[in-house]
Amino acid sequence: MEPKMDIAALQSFIAREFPQLGDDYLIESIDADGVTVRLNVADRHLRPGGTVSGPTMFSLADVGMYLAILARIGPVALAVTTNCSIDFMRKPAAGADLICTTRLLKLGRALAVGDALIKSAGHDALVARASLTYSIPPKAMG
Repeated sequence: MEPKMDIAALQSFIAREFPQLGDDYLIESIDADGVTVRLNVADRHLRPGGTVSGPTMFSLADVGMYLAILARIGPVALAVTTNCSIDFMRKPAAGADLICTTRLLKLGRALAVGDALIKSAGHDALVARASLTYSIPPKAMG
């Protein structure tokens, strides 16, 4: 399925529908399988000890998968997460942004399933891995 939204359209949609996200997320690429999103790590994302918090990494995986789905089906604000399982594998590199690469495994009429892999920018080792399922509202796939 060809993407229905490009990077500019996705960024505009997020700015309009989710202004609370501010400039935290930057969409780096869209490909046949998903999207790659960068989290601009700031002090507000850190937990005691100076590492990126688990809830922040969960949010990155969730936003990344949401954008991967929207890239394929168009601007459907009411697509929602129905399940997420996340494994925190290692501490993110200090001072580095986080990069989330998503892969859509199934995009059906009612459900989308995919994986999100999170790494520290400039590093090869995985920081976290998430499996997510989204519910797609009726008629969104038109």
